[in-house]
Amino acid sequence: MAIAKADMPAAALDASWAGAIRQRRQALLQRLGMAAASALVFSPLLGWTLSVGWVLGYFLVQLVDLWVFGPVNAGRVHRLRGLRNVAGGALLTINAGYFGSLAVPLWLVGGPMGGICAAMLLSAGAIYSMINAPRSMPVFVLTVTPQFLYLASTPFFMAAFGASPAFITAASIAVAVFITYCLSTWQRMNQARVSETAARIEAEEKRADAERIMEGRSAFLATVGHDLRTPISAILTGSAELERGASDSSARAQARLISDAGLMMKALLDDLLDHAKLEAGHMTVDAVDFNLRDLLNQTARLWRGPARAKGLKLRIEGAAMVPTAVRGDPMRLRQVLNNLISNAMKFTAEGAITLRFQAWAEDTGGHAVLIEVSDTGPGMSRDQLARLFTPFDQTAEGVSARHGGTGLGLAISRQLAELMGGRLTARSAPGQGASFTLALRLEAGKAVAEVAPALDQESRDAVARALSTRVSSRPSSPASPPPLSQPLAERPAAGDKDSAPPVSVQTSAPTAAAGEPGTDEDEGRPMRVLVVDDHDINRRAIQLILQPLGCDIATAADGMAALKICETSSFDLIFMDVRMPELDGRETTRRIRAGGGLNALVPVIAVTADTSPEDIAACTDAGMTYFVPKPITPPMLLGAITHVMTMGQTEAGDAEVVTAAA
Repeated sequence: MAIAKADMPAAALDASWAGAIRQRRQALLQRLGMAAASALVFSPLLGWTLSVGWVLGYFLVQLVDLWVFGPVNAGRVHRLRGLRNVAGGALLTINAGYFGSLAVPLWLVGGPMGGICAAMLLSAGAIYSMINAPRSMPVFVLTVTPQFLYLASTPFFMAAFGASPAFITAASIAVAVFITYCLSTWQRMNQARVSETAARIEAEEKRADAERIMEGRSAFLATVGHDLRTPISAILTGSAELERGASDSSARAQARLISDAGLMMKALLDDLLDHAKLEAGHMTVDAVDFNLRDLLNQTARLWRGPARAKGLKLRIEGAAMVPTAVRGDPMRLRQVLNNLISNAMKFTAEGAITLRFQAWAEDTGGHAVLIEVSDTGPGMSRDQLARLFTPFDQTAEGVSARHGGTGLGLAISRQLAELMGGRLTARSAPGQGASFTLALRLEAGKAVAEVAPALDQESRDAVARALSTRVSSRPSSPASPPPLSQPLAERPAAGDKDSAPPVSVQTSAPTAAAGEPGTDEDEGRPMRVLVVDDHDINRRAIQLILQPLGCDIATAADGMAALKICETSSFDLIFMDVRMPELDGRETTRRIRAGGGLNALVPVIAVTADTSPEDIAACTDAGMTYFVPKPITPPMLLGAITHVMTMGQTEAGDAEVVTAAA
């Protein structure tokens, strides 16, 4: 123990000493209560005058103790210096000695019976000193020594009262054993505290290391996910164009195979990223108003086609019980439902898949909602049910080979249900199918306007027509010079039947005089689009989608190049990647908006793999108009264009109404 003390640095010794002093301060009320109780108990033997006087003296010693050790108890210092340090050491001994001094009158007044009471009092004082001097040998020695000395005097008091040598010897041995026990116990307690502190420090270090690892893992997954979405975007875009331009069924089937592979890669990537976010605790849920009945209806419509293609019936029960306006996270709820229906579809070869809905209003407000997805598949054994929600475990050999997937869907669904404050359970038996029940509590929400569905793959011509009649969101300006970078695709020839006609543009001032600058040159020109992305694959993918629309397309590989192009060329629409080297998409958009140049009011569509609410809010704050998630698909891109152009038409229409009213 002495060696260990010698090995401890001075700072550690001071910290241990200060810790013991502060623990004594925390036990002040315990000391006062024990002293008052002792005086009260022994007052019939010692008399009230002596008992009260002893208690008052003990309280006075505690006041001096508080004053001497005040700087340590307040945390201002870890060690007293000079005379105050000497006074502190003396006061520790005086404090303990004063408490033990009550044993002397107990012996003198009470005789041998009083001596028994004195021995019990001194034992309690020694145990108190042992407990309240953690990790500090000086404090322990100074506080326990008076108790040991009083105990050591027990054989002498016994001899003075005529005890036999045998009793005196037995008492001496008992005192020695007790003192040895106290010393060894304090040493074991001290070692336990040291080990506990070391374990706590090690645990904190491991926790910090784990947090750093998780942060690094999250950053790695985010980077890998962002980079993987780039080639997936190209695969989906290229396959869609191949399928659209295929001349025979064989070519279309081959293009569809590529599309299916790309969608499978996207689904696997999404599952892996969601699972990583959930494991790291980075997944969050929103609380927005939405129409629950519409969400369930849209989800059911989405799966009617696949069910019909597989020869299954998709049944819905209890839809009328579902409330309309609720508040929660519709995206995560839809994700859970899609996972459950997809799982039922995967394992059901014949029969039906049934969606059962139950809901009721709660007394505290809100709605309790039960959504059950049951199937007529092969069912599961009890062992399979026990492992059902285990990540990467699909409960049966050969399932992955027959049906594909990572086995993450149900695990993610349960975690998302818990994140939304709900619960996902399953019940099944071999040969009786399976049933999954999602229980949620949703707050009552406000009625929301119905949102138009996104464009499907066959809406290109409609989008082209919408773009051809759009209104520019930019005020008329003199004609600008041509874009600095030459568009990669020339406009389609008039005789090319597979190409969409060029998109014409109407200015926001159709009644302007023919001689006004810019009117003649803007009339009938194709839409000018700037594509900013550091990956050439992404730039080419967006170009491939926009080529049939006859757009003039300029490209930039980073934000600085985009700013240079925007200084001399005007555009009708800008697609902006968010993550780029040197200057990211958000800062590039801020500079375009703040510069007040030709493109200050041009719609900017963010192209990003980061679709969390915080990332979308950051894009909005930077001045971006809309966003398209990666990987890019033609319906997403064309839907975003339609949305932005519709916004421009609405704003222009409102401006015309105001002008007419004026």
